[in-house]
Amino acid sequence: MNKTGAQSERAAQTFSTNVILVDADHVDDVVLNLTANFERMLNRRLPKADLPRWLNCLALDGGLRPGNNAIQVIFLHKKENQALKHFVPAHYANDLDGKAFTDSLGEFTLHSAAVPELSSSEEMFLHTLDELLKSATTERLMIVGNMDSEETAAAIKRCIAQSPQQKSITLFAMEPVAGRGFMQEILGYSLMNALGIKGSEFA
Repeated sequence: MNKTGAQSERAAQTFSTNVILVDADHVDDVVLNLTANFERMLNRRLPKADLPRWLNCLALDGGLRPGNNAIQVIFLHKKENQALKHFVPAHYANDLDGKAFTDSLGEFTLHSAAVPELSSSEEMFLHTLDELLKSATTERLMIVGNMDSEETAAAIKRCIAQSPQQKSITLFAMEPVAGRGFMQEILGYSLMNALGIKGSEFA
């Protein structure tokens, strides 16, 4: 991945047209559970999830198509977790924050932020989501939050329903989610792709 220092500084002041917001600790736990289950089912070891491949799949599921798109990815994580445990690349400071990669969809710029000591993961996620929903520059938003928590899921849906800006919003979860103001995609499909699991293995 390429370093984009100036781009990282600008991202702190404004959001991109296309943004993927990720509760990194939650998705790491989801991958752990998927890996354990599918290794038993497939009777083989699985590699760590390919992070760029996963982000590409998320963007496709969120409605992006090949082109010169600018996609900003924001990873929120607990301060004690300095890296993703089940993805590669993984280390926030060394591998992800301020870095970028380009594929058929465009350029993905990566940014990470640790939860402040006087805040919770949910509070920081909802605050960031609220800022994105209010942003005049963001048109397409892809959200990977902790939808396994009923309280957090309700807060995320409430936040989306109260959005002052008209946006294309895709909410990713492991189970179908009811609500208004967003489209919904199953998170597991993109993660299975990133883990190298093929549909033919279940035939």
